[in-house]
Amino acid sequence: MPSLPAPAMAGRRQAWQAALLVLGLGLAVLGWLFRAEVVAAVKVWNDSTAYNHCWLVLPIAGWLAWTRRDRLSVLLPQPMPLLALLALPLGLGWLAAERLGIMEGRQLAALSLVILLVVTVLGWRIGWAMAAPLAYLYFLVPFGAFLTPQLQDITAWLVDFGLNLTGIPHYVDHLIIEIPAGTFYVAEACAGLRFLIAALAFGALYALTMFRSPGRRIIVMVLALAVPIIANGIRALGIVVLGHYLGSAEAAAADHVIYGWGFFSAVILLLILAGLPFREDVGPPPMGRLPPPQHPASLPRLAVAGVLGTLLAMAWPVTAQVLDAAAGGPEAVAPVALQAPAGCIQGSAPATLQCGPATVAVRLLAFPPSGTWAPVVAARRAAEAGGGEEDTTWNLNEGNQVRWQARQFPGTGVASAAWLGGQPVGDGVGTRLRQARNSLAGGAGRPVLAVVTLRTEGGPGTGRERGLLQAVLQAQGEGLVAQARALSQPR
Repeated sequence: MPSLPAPAMAGRRQAWQAALLVLGLGLAVLGWLFRAEVVAAVKVWNDSTAYNHCWLVLPIAGWLAWTRRDRLSVLLPQPMPLLALLALPLGLGWLAAERLGIMEGRQLAALSLVILLVVTVLGWRIGWAMAAPLAYLYFLVPFGAFLTPQLQDITAWLVDFGLNLTGIPHYVDHLIIEIPAGTFYVAEACAGLRFLIAALAFGALYALTMFRSPGRRIIVMVLALAVPIIANGIRALGIVVLGHYLGSAEAAAADHVIYGWGFFSAVILLLILAGLPFREDVGPPPMGRLPPPQHPASLPRLAVAGVLGTLLAMAWPVTAQVLDAAAGGPEAVAPVALQAPAGCIQGSAPATLQCGPATVAVRLLAFPPSGTWAPVVAARRAAEAGGGEEDTTWNLNEGNQVRWQARQFPGTGVASAAWLGGQPVGDGVGTRLRQARNSLAGGAGRPVLAVVTLRTEGGPGTGRERGLLQAVLQAQGEGLVAQARALSQPR
């Protein structure tokens, strides 16, 4: 770009300073309003190995923006106040996700509102010039955990398929794979979610950096989606085959996550090498048409765009806060005495059992009918605190009476079940939608959550927690289950 006269340069600088000031104030307000989404995302980044890479997303997006800074040399902020009206459908989507208790949906909608504010204040030309770094910000959202059960099923199927090819004798019971050398369990950590999410984030960076044509970028993203899933199945199969030849499932599974990352790194390296012959980053980028001459936007127009975009975005979390304040919090209910299966006796404390060295306790929580399903999910996760991605998980469904979701980790077993309107329910979209309607219209009863915890005293456990916990749960026929069902019915 040829050098401009000093007055023109000063005008450009002032235009950018004013626009960035308005944008910064609007982003600060949105950051405060959507702080719950930010805090939840950061917690997942820290706690889940599948999303540790999210800490790199902001620096990478900043680098992508820096490499495209020359595109801004001929552009000036041109605010578009009417574009802020798109905050209405986006905000409605956020409110729907909030009522359904889907944090990932809230985070996606909140990030979309932030990007919309950027484009509203700076204009669509600048938004298009920075489309790549802005789009890359979506990897900040820890999205995709709901795919874990499906990925576990795919991994188990690939292992079964591979064992059939190798002729190794085996038996597969859903996620449990038995061979003569021992038993393997396809846990959440073995589902390959961490590999898949990291591969998608890397694939997007590779596509944006090395390729320019949309077709090649799409091919890279398709490979980034498919290859990690297949590679994870091959990795899991390799561990089972190694256990067959070593004669020990435990020896083969030792440090399998670390070995998995090594295998995953090798697969990514092969993908990089395969894509290098088709790279398009050599040579100057193609020049597009220059935009027509632009004049600095007036400060009132900038202010209107920033204020309108911020107000339309903030209306939704304010609405949710009003609704949640009227709902109140959960109520702890004194549970009935637990029924003792064989090998257990009533404990010294109310609603407890003593099963040898293990102690079983129960908590019963009744949630307000006008609340969302999110507190129920939060209570489940709080009860499972201390577990991890390597834990054994299973479901125990008993017809129309109860649906227990259980997790076992060393020395501890936790099972929870929920009811709504007298019926056992899970945490799926159908339940969330039903409770969202209930929070607005009422009449469907109240959510009730029962949490049964088994802890082994004086050590890491005997490894019998699963069988013992299942026996305790199956014994709670009409006592605890009937009480929870009655509490959840409409009054």
